[in-house]
Amino acid sequence: MSDLRRYSRQTMRRLITGGLVLLIAVGGILIYWIYGAGAAFFGILCILIGLVPVGLIILILGIMEWIFERNREQ
Repeated sequence: MSDLRRYSRQTMRRLITGGLVLLIAVGGILIYWIYGAGAAFFGILCILIGLVPVGLIILILGIMEWIFERNREQ
């Protein structure tokens, strides 16, 4: 059962990473193609800044999970 959970977690991580790469790369290329280099830079910058709260939430949940697992072993 733990192997299936690990596989599921790994698959979700890869899907999310691929989606973010597509969002940034395709979005940046389209913005560059339509509006130019300056707009593409700021577009990618805005996407990355918008992902900061998501990253913080994931970090906090990861820390909480780590604390929970550590206390469950004791």
